[in-house]
Amino acid sequence: MKLSRILILVLFLITILSNLNAEGFLRVSGTSIVDETNNNFYLRGIGLGGWLVQEGYMLKTSGFANAEHEIREKIQDLIGEQRTEEFYKKYWENYVREIDIKNIAEWGFNSIRLPMHYNKLTDLSNLDIYYEEGFQQIDSLLAWCEKYELYLILDLHAAPGGQSDEPISDYNPDYPSLWESEINKEITVKLWRKLAERYADKEWIGGYDLINEPKWELGDDNAPLRELYIEITNAIREVDTNHIVFIEGNWFATEFT
Repeated sequence: MKLSRILILVLFLITILSNLNAEGFLRVSGTSIVDETNNNFYLRGIGLGGWLVQEGYMLKTSGFANAEHEIREKIQDLIGEQRTEEFYKKYWENYVREIDIKNIAEWGFNSIRLPMHYNKLTDLSNLDIYYEEGFQQIDSLLAWCEKYELYLILDLHAAPGGQSDEPISDYNPDYPSLWESEINKEITVKLWRKLAERYADKEWIGGYDLINEPKWELGDDNAPLRELYIEITNAIREVDTNHIVFIEGNWFATEFT
């Protein structure tokens, strides 16, 4: 028993030490993630869930409000539209602070995954509207990640229209999903291009997680998902060849056919 504990500790320390002093952009080599010096890099990360995408099960509101738009509606019913706007402004400004990022680094993690909602960055009513304030929130987080040497992975957690029929994608059945609207798909592609253009030269961006946990009936071959991934990747590569592109299969990232 004592020997097994020692072996586990040694393996843990090897993993920790192998990630110290990672250099430059992360990339894929075969089935491994490596840094610019070709050293293996093992992601040990924390997701900042509940910040830019509210989820009922995280906030313990699922009994009466599950998806973000439902949570917002309940708050607005309670305190009115203007005070709801004020609440969310303070919420986004204070949910994650520099001390949190510092602590994450000190706890031994080397990366952060940022779940993003499209509506903090762009608008369904116009293909060319982007909200600078939303991008600046990512900028601030990235600056802290750079300071404490944590890779930041951008994750589109709530795509336009919702990539699944689950509350985690802020799906609203009163409107077309991502898969039922060509406009929603186009906005998704353009948003990723905009993000890649902004962060193309940022070494502490660990990669782009294109769509979180898709879940939709897309046929036996999931062709619509594959086609959208190809479109997004092509758009990203027009402006950014530095960063890893992460893809998730259908049915909560379990089906990759």
